[in-house]
Amino acid sequence: MACAATPAAADEAAIADDAGAAASAAVTDEAEDQTSRGDIIIVTARRRQETAQEVPVAISVIRGDSIEATGNFNVVKLQQLAPTLQVYTSNPRNTSVNIRGLGVPFGLTSDGFEQGVGIYVDDVYNSRVAAATFDFLDVAQVEVLRGPQGTLYGKNTTAGAINITTNQPTFDFEGRAEVSVGNLNYRQAKAAISGPLTDKIAARIAIAATSRRGTLFNVTSDRWINEQDNLGLRGQLLFQPNEDLSITLAGDYSKQDPEGYGTTYVRVGRTQRALARQYDALVAAVNAANPGRNYAVPSTNPYDRLADIDASLNAGNKIGGASVRVKWDVGPGTFTSISAWRFWDWKPENDRDFTGLSIVSKSQNPSQQDQYSQEFRYNYEGDKIDFVVGLFGFKQRIDTQGTEQQGTDASRWSLTGAPANDPSILNGLTATNTQYLKSTSAALFGQLSWKVTDALTIQPGARVNYDKKSGFYQRIVTNGAGGVISCTPAPPAGSVLAAQCGVYQPQKSSPSDSAWNFTYDFNVNYKVAPDILAYATYAKSFKTLGINQNGLPLNADNTVNFDASTVKPESINHYEIGLKTQFFDRRATFNLSAFRTDIKNFQATVNGGQFGTVRGYLANAEKVKSQGIEADLKVVVSDRFTAYANGAYTDAKYKKFTNAPCPPELSGGTLQPASAVPDYSQPGVPGALSPRQCDISGQRLPGVSKWAFSYGAEANAPATLLAKEGQVYLGVDGNYRSLWNSNASPSIYTEVKGYALTNFRIGFRSEGVDVFGWVRNAFDVNYIELLQVAPGNTGLIAGTVGDPRTWGGTVKFSF
Repeated sequence: MACAATPAAADEAAIADDAGAAASAAVTDEAEDQTSRGDIIIVTARRRQETAQEVPVAISVIRGDSIEATGNFNVVKLQQLAPTLQVYTSNPRNTSVNIRGLGVPFGLTSDGFEQGVGIYVDDVYNSRVAAATFDFLDVAQVEVLRGPQGTLYGKNTTAGAINITTNQPTFDFEGRAEVSVGNLNYRQAKAAISGPLTDKIAARIAIAATSRRGTLFNVTSDRWINEQDNLGLRGQLLFQPNEDLSITLAGDYSKQDPEGYGTTYVRVGRTQRALARQYDALVAAVNAANPGRNYAVPSTNPYDRLADIDASLNAGNKIGGASVRVKWDVGPGTFTSISAWRFWDWKPENDRDFTGLSIVSKSQNPSQQDQYSQEFRYNYEGDKIDFVVGLFGFKQRIDTQGTEQQGTDASRWSLTGAPANDPSILNGLTATNTQYLKSTSAALFGQLSWKVTDALTIQPGARVNYDKKSGFYQRIVTNGAGGVISCTPAPPAGSVLAAQCGVYQPQKSSPSDSAWNFTYDFNVNYKVAPDILAYATYAKSFKTLGINQNGLPLNADNTVNFDASTVKPESINHYEIGLKTQFFDRRATFNLSAFRTDIKNFQATVNGGQFGTVRGYLANAEKVKSQGIEADLKVVVSDRFTAYANGAYTDAKYKKFTNAPCPPELSGGTLQPASAVPDYSQPGVPGALSPRQCDISGQRLPGVSKWAFSYGAEANAPATLLAKEGQVYLGVDGNYRSLWNSNASPSIYTEVKGYALTNFRIGFRSEGVDVFGWVRNAFDVNYIELLQVAPGNTGLIAGTVGDPRTWGGTVKFSF
């Protein structure tokens, strides 16, 4: 259990359940027995209330007050507290949320595949990873479950789940407000109020707003970009006619409207293209063709935080929905129904060439999504037998309207010979994409817990799952004059039409497929001693089939590869052992887990590196493995001092991937002699099979650090301020990640160096008041959050730079 706890968190014995009542009597008695000795955390990860140390699952629990104190206000930031969580984002749509290196293909996001890490808010599944980029809103705690969770959750999750619990309506009147200000014009305000409307109805409403100046200065538009501009609302209405029945109606709406997300120049690497067709030579050619232009990037040092993006930027993002949750105590068990509707509206504008040159002048793929889900669940608790059984249904539709357009420098950049000198060939060439995805799934799932003895418990689980996906994709291409072009039959070599078809080809496809899957897991846990729990788990899991929804790749003869329409399901074998311990009169916990996950037909995002044709698509890697060890330590020395430390070693690799896209240094044009590129003859280094495909077997998965750590501590002392008695406190927290690679096919050019971040806070808290100052990234460490390979195989690498040192203050009131 990884818990970044504060003394305020240690004072809480449990979280109120959905009806605002106390936990079950057994859990409450244990919590009361232990409150004086340590921080007891109640979790609902297994769809029932139990203490975190009793759960035979690798789980990190982060309390809401810890999230606020450390400034980790969304899932993207949460990875600083949970080392095995990896979250990378180039914009809300292109966000990867992985656990132990698994979950979602790294790179451009496709709508046609499932998430391996499920995000749940009050039992409601959020199918869009974009939800991870929004501010936490009135959150009580977050549970990060590691490993497959398909027998307990409605939507199948193969890598883990993020279970977010919000504060629920109460029949006691209460409220809280929080205001933060800081450098970079940072402003954040949060408020929540809860109380009774009648003796049977209670309501709660919460609001949060965040704004901050951007961290990247665009010299072209003369303004800061990559700013924060978030607004969130959440309302809940609880109807409790008697102690056995509760009905909660919830609705939420969140909006982001920043100018983002831009990148900055990081480096240029040597590719296999002819020297005249690589980045530096192409820039020189553009300048030579335009006397007096003399283009150059504003800085070759990414930490100068300068960009020269010439295309319009936008990241309009709206997400929200409504749900009805019914909990009814029926005899020895509880029946739960969760009915939910959610929407997502995404309005992006990007600069896909990553430069101030007008190569791609417009790139945008706005999407609208509706999803509906229904879950029925029954929990039974007996002396010897507990079980959970559930039925889940899910329906989703996503519509996307895409536009990508070539600019005045496109011919010089993408063509050779005489056509490169004619801007009119590609200028204004436009691909307009229309697509939709329909996705339906249903599942019957359950888990049994048999208490063989007071110490030994056996827990088998099973899942039957059905998925169907159908899509439509059509690309219409028009030239600069607005005329529709056709590439069949193949145009004559060297013609204007041939040049245009080499950049954008009209395409139409209607991929569709369905599949049934049966999966299961088996857990054995044993109380070696009253405060020592050992467990072992085997899970046979799957990630369902995928379809390529963003267009299909081309064959070597430039024809469409319709065989790539669908992607095989992943087949997963997961093994895990763990130990959960408490000592020092239960003021300390130490948990250890070791795991191995083997995947066949791993769903990976691949990219041919070409402009326009297909930016990224799904394919299967033959075999992948992820294995490692995780350790979590927390100590409550006294009411005056608490500390935690979490660490993870993760070895995640492609065991076999023989037809992967080549990394930049081995891609583009005809392969050069071995002397022209680094030595790739060593074991585990990619070998080129063709200009388009490489064998990257043995390479590490992208986005995964081999070593990751987080830590924190807080000390306090009695104090009186303005006649109020309270505590003055000092806190520190930090995290470290070793180097990792930021390309689906690991490259020497996209290797991100490891870094360590340190944060401090100092303040005064009293009953109902908390005032503190904070500094994050206190030592102003320069680090990269994400690197991207620019399309076209020119060698340009662009990146997103991490936040500089930030500082500010926060005032919190509660009653």
